[in-house]
Formats: sequence, structure tokens, C-alpha cells
Amino acid sequence: MHDIVIIGAGPLGLACGIAAKRAGLSHLILEKGALVHSFVGYPTDLEFFSTPELLEIGGIPFTTRHYKPVRAEALEYYRHVARVEDLRIRLYERVLEIGGEVGGFRIQTGKGLYHSRHVVIATGFFDCPNPLDVRGSDLSKVIHYYKEPFAYAQQKVAVIGAKNSAAKAALDLYRHGAEVSLVIRGAEISDKVKYWIKPDLENRIQEGAIQAYYHSTVQEITERHLALQTPAGEVVLENDWVFAMTGYRPDFEMLRQFGLAFEPDVWQTPIHNRATMESNRAGVYLAGVVCGGLRTNVWFIENSRIHADMIVTDILQKSSLA
Repeated sequence: MHDIVIIGAGPLGLACGIAAKRAGLSHLILEKGALVHSFVGYPTDLEFFSTPELLEIGGIPFTTRHYKPVRAEALEYYRHVARVEDLRIRLYERVLEIGGEVGGFRIQTGKGLYHSRHVVIATGFFDCPNPLDVRGSDLSKVIHYYKEPFAYAQQKVAVIGAKNSAAKAALDLYRHGAEVSLVIRGAEISDKVKYWIKPDLENRIQEGAIQAYYHSTVQEITERHLALQTPAGEVVLENDWVFAMTGYRPDFEMLRQFGLAFEPDVWQTPIHNRATMESNRAGVYLAGVVCGGLRTNVWFIENSRIHADMIVTDILQKSSLA
């Protein structure tokens, strides 16, 4: 019987494991993929917007050769943290069901059954892209995760979206030989795009190096073409690849299977106590970006690291009263 089983081995799952261990609580972290699985899926040469101290967990220093860390450094940092803290982690083991109740949960995975007094869900949202919901969106040419540009040189590529991920992908693809079209639902590039990226992209659009379609939506995707609805009517583009940088969302179906309920709002915010991070299901806690529902811009590593200590403090206080 574990004191805490943590679902998700991202930065917040690791932080919860560290907090539990330092408080004398036994823990187990279950992860359906690799360690810090979301970071593995990030663009190869990604540079974080945050400085290294904002990505630190457990008070372990994050050193970098640059002002801001890159993906490879972050992957190595969290691997190092998991090793030096001797965290108990089982990778590539998906949680299928959480049965029982506080003090006696049964966590069923694809590989075994575990028992725990408490459960922490720190699953993030990066594995669930927002769908396009148009004909052809299931074709293999439609990609929701941008890694690197080299496979798309001399290809006709459409990037859908107007925020940071779309802006960076469009610029990177253009600078490595792709013919890039940018499809934007609104009237302009989002103001949320970082200040050094936005003017670069706008200048490339103005000079005609990247073709932008504003107030436009995708109507259909075929193997060779992309149909858009634009203010000028339907436009059909020759197209080899579509990068649908339409954002991501928590796995709501999984959260419901785990017995979680949601606020009656459009954001599908999981119900939880903001002071303790306990969900509507007693003994089941939430940590990290999953707490925001569709508002994926509310919680980040830097402002949700406190969830780990909040959860462990609540567990210890309730245990002392039992």
C-alpha cells in the first residue's frame, strides 16, 4: 500500500513525488510514456520562454549554457532530478481505472494493480490536440506536433493557427525551404505571440515570403489540396502537409473515467479545492496545468510547482486528524 500514487511523470508529477518522499510518505509515479513525455514531443531545438530557475523543482538548481534553457537541457535536468531524488517511477504504464476510495484506492494499469491511500493526477494536456473536425483531418499529412523542418524542404506546407507554436513553425519551415501558407481564423497574428517572433512573422508576410489567409478556416483536406473559406470565397491550395497548431486540451474522457466532475462553465474546469488541490472525489488531487481545463494558459510549471506542497500538506494534516 502506497501513501500516494501519482499519475504523470512530467515536472509536476516529479515535484509531487519529491514532496511526498521528503515528507516521509511512500510514493509511486505511473507514466503512460517516457519521462517528462511532453518535453520529448517538443520541437527538437525548442528554447523555453522561461528562465531556468522557473523550471526548477525540489530546489535542485537547473544550470544552462544559455540565458534560457533548450529542450535537451530540460530533458537532462528532469532525468537528473528523478535519479538523484531516487523517485519510484514506472514508465510506459497507462492507468486504466481508479477504484476504491480514500485510504484504499485500487489503481489498475495495463501491467498491474496498485493500492494507495491517495491519488494525484498530474497528466497535463499535451497528448490531446484540439481537432480540426473537417473532412480529411484524419489524413496522415495532418500533423499536430511540430518537431523540425528538414523533412518539409521543397514542400507546400500549411500552418493553421496564430499563436506561438504556429508562428515559430511557420518561420522555421520557411527558413528551411518549405513553401508556407498560414491560415488564421482571426484578423491578425495573436498579441500573445512573443515580442521578438511577432514582427519577424509579420515582416515575412508583408514581403510575401509567407502567404497569410486571415479570417479564414479550413473546409476540407485532401491528399493533394487544402480548401479554405476566406473573405474572398473558397480558395483551394496545392498542399503536401498541414500543421494544425490548434492547441491542446486535457484528456477529459480519462478524467471522467477517474470519477472527476467539472465546473458548469465553458472551460470544463475540473472541480477542485483551490487551497488543497483535492478534487470532488475525496483523496484524489489535481496538480499542474490539468487544473485549468480548456484554459491552458492559466497554469505553467513556474506557478503550479506549489501544488505539490499544498497536496502533501493537506494529506499530512488529514492523517494527523484521523
